[in-house]
Amino acid sequence: MSRQLHLNLFLMSRGHHEGAWRHPKSNPKALTDLNLYVEAAKIAEDAKFDGVFLADTLAAGNSSGLASSGSLEPIVLLSLLAAHTKRIGLIGTASTTYSLPYTLARQFATLDHLSNGRAGWNIVTSWAPEAGANYGLQQNLDHADRYKLAEEFVEAVDALWKSFPADAIIDDREGGQYLDVSRVTPANYQGSHHKTKGPLNVPGSPQGRPVYIQAGQSDAGRAFAARWAEAIFTAHMVKDTAKTFYSDVKNRAAAYGRRSEDIVVLPGISAAIGSTKREAEQVWEELDALTSTEVGLTRLSARFGGHDFSHIPLDRPLTKDDFPDPNSVEASKSRVVGYVDMTLREKLTLRQLLRKLAGARGHFALAGTPEEVADVIQDWFESGAADGFNVMPPIINSQLELFAQEVVPILQKRGLFRADYEGATLRSHFGLADVQQENPLAKSA
Repeated sequence: MSRQLHLNLFLMSRGHHEGAWRHPKSNPKALTDLNLYVEAAKIAEDAKFDGVFLADTLAAGNSSGLASSGSLEPIVLLSLLAAHTKRIGLIGTASTTYSLPYTLARQFATLDHLSNGRAGWNIVTSWAPEAGANYGLQQNLDHADRYKLAEEFVEAVDALWKSFPADAIIDDREGGQYLDVSRVTPANYQGSHHKTKGPLNVPGSPQGRPVYIQAGQSDAGRAFAARWAEAIFTAHMVKDTAKTFYSDVKNRAAAYGRRSEDIVVLPGISAAIGSTKREAEQVWEELDALTSTEVGLTRLSARFGGHDFSHIPLDRPLTKDDFPDPNSVEASKSRVVGYVDMTLREKLTLRQLLRKLAGARGHFALAGTPEEVADVIQDWFESGAADGFNVMPPIINSQLELFAQEVVPILQKRGLFRADYEGATLRSHFGLADVQQENPLAKSA
């Protein structure tokens, strides 16, 4: 079989544009209504998407009241989505900065069982002063230290997931033996930041363990992804940077003895779709008209570590001096570099920058007919920029439905995307190899 695209739904409330919550074509259900998420997940599943992904934030966010806020906890929500779907993968975000390995290992192993092998963990190295305060941290870790912590965290979770293999359960009612205790071994993980004895009290799950997913793009993030990631959610506003990232992270993975196909790279794509290009462009215009400058400035400031942009005239082209040094920013360094490069390259004013970021937030955005959107997807896929895409509909459900019902059939007709699921697990959807259940770190307590 020829190489196949992977499509993942990045599910965000009523849509990925800041103005989506106000748009008349967005789902009117409350952001706390389970059916808001069930409906979108079923649209994606009917279109044979690989997975549905939930991001997460650990702070209340914008306090102006002019933007939608409040988000449900992803692991709990995905557990409910598992009961309302059958085949689509279920990917949740959890932080290595504000979590404990044993707790997280239990939660995702449980989700993998409840979904019959459809779970994935999006590994994030969170940074936000508000989140740190919520967890009682007096001082947030810098960028490099967060990745050192993350390495230990994933090593610990990995050891825990291997400590109780599924085949240790005999469940011999007649013979009276439930467990082969020789197969269960303590993790005995000892790191500078994390220590856990184990074993885990949840047995190995249907796909061995949940799929490792990661989204960092800095040098430290790429090094981390090369070792651990099986799927990467990445953000690129142009194809050239996507190609550079794609080849770099695949080459780095080879140093760990991994094959190119061991990692699926999925850039974000936010497509406004219409029967004509002009109709599609009007979708962005309608959404932009529903945004708040105050909200945009607040979010831009947060991206740049609290830098104040409010004194800059909205309609003057921005210069390099209007931005802080990206190396001084402790949030997503690669993302802010992309923002600055795009601004200077396109000679954007502050108002124009805010509108660009109101939609795709640094991901690739476009407007076009279903055929034009499919052409772009095929081009990126065939030119070594992507293995597929993290689909970010600007409006849910209307734009998601257009993508699923108009773009996907074109990709299927071109032989680029599956007509039906071939396997039952997220690992099989992504074409990933089975994982080994033995725990190399295990040793007698």
